[in-house]
Amino acid sequence: MELPFIGKVALVTGAASGIGRASALAFAREGAKVVVADVNVAGGEETVALCRAANTDAIFVRCDVSQSNEVEQLIAQAVDTFGRIDFAHNNAGIEGVQATLVDYPEEVWDRVIDINLKGVWLCMKYEIRQMLQQGGGAIVNTSSVAGLSGSRGVLAYVASKHGIVGITKAAALEYARSGIRVNAICPGTIHTAMIDRFTQGDPEVLAQFAESEPIGRLGSPEEVANSVVWLCSEKASFITGATLPVDGGRLA
Repeated sequence: MELPFIGKVALVTGAASGIGRASALAFAREGAKVVVADVNVAGGEETVALCRAANTDAIFVRCDVSQSNEVEQLIAQAVDTFGRIDFAHNNAGIEGVQATLVDYPEEVWDRVIDINLKGVWLCMKYEIRQMLQQGGGAIVNTSSVAGLSGSRGVLAYVASKHGIVGITKAAALEYARSGIRVNAICPGTIHTAMIDRFTQGDPEVLAQFAESEPIGRLGSPEEVANSVVWLCSEKASFITGATLPVDGGRLA
């Protein structure tokens, strides 16, 4: 059976683990060559090995998405290696700390906004420049259910994820007639290392999170990755500027 993404190139940030790794592997299984980007070198190289085990080519590029020069170099290295970028999943992000608005540390606010929001803007800036030269492409940004609703104690995270929804819509409108589609996914509670940190590994707290989901369980990184790949595919060719909850019914 012919794979739909043969000859295509996918770039995934935050791909050393969790949703990003699952996304990179999902693109690889569909036949795409994969550019794995992260600050975690060991995890990123492991993701590359997993992609290659799926019979596709992949490279790792260390990149702090909050730094313009590193993002520009990431895109340049991807194009130098594979010639183009057809799909991009801008997924890199951090959760910050748990604190009320009054007590939230300014330096943590700045770091969360720089990585989660500025990082998505910088990635799109250089990805879209390349896609304009090629004549098109598809981008998916990772927001969150926290980008569509409020949540106590994670102020910077909520602000950054709301911002991702906004810049996704703005970019989609700006480049809709250039053959570039831009959408966002909004994961609910997905069992990743971030959730393990948030729950401090307490099985009772984790069970409470699962019980709070209407579907009765946590989501998997692979379930989010499947949505990313679908949004990049021709099956979603008339979808741009959308925010897709992948949340087990939580927002409903």
